[in-house]
Amino acid sequence: MRTGLPFDDLLAAAQAGAAWAFETLYRDLSPVVTGYLRLHGAAEPDDLASETFLGVFTGLAGFRGDEDALRAWVFTIAHCRLVDDWRRRSRRPQAAADDRDLAGYVGGDVEDDAFTRLDAESVHRICGLLPDDQRAVVLLRVLGDLTVEQVAQVMGRSVASVKALQRRGLRTLRAELERVGPAANPFALARR
Repeated sequence: MRTGLPFDDLLAAAQAGAAWAFETLYRDLSPVVTGYLRLHGAAEPDDLASETFLGVFTGLAGFRGDEDALRAWVFTIAHCRLVDDWRRRSRRPQAAADDRDLAGYVGGDVEDDAFTRLDAESVHRICGLLPDDQRAVVLLRVLGDLTVEQVAQVMGRSVASVKALQRRGLRTLRAELERVGPAANPFALARR
């Protein structure tokens, strides 16, 4: 955590109810949790992230562990909220988005907006190529910065299973990036 305080002091302050400590935990972890949920196709990733942190803050008093354990615990809660969201959405029909609702939004610089959308669309498309379990492993490893053991704990799988899913997912991503060529693959130039 970037407070300048040792993690144990930050955790103790958060468990004692210090608002600044809660804010620090939220500020440091919410962007990666929201990104994980967004790239997993959550309909409302910000809402799910909020639900995740409500669970974190209500259960924080009983938490025991170091910074890595806290990170794994937060992603476990996020993953459970994501699975609950998938189940909830599978039981009720979804309304189609209406493009006319977007007409009132004004962007900033058109070029910046186009590049941002292109990048986000590419990431979503490429992540969408992976089956859910492979995508979960790759996102938890990359965005969540979790170890293989922590990912196994979050997903309720064995370490060997997580390693196999990661290997297959990365192989699929590599093949797709090689297929699209160097112009659309920012990593192609780095390998030369």
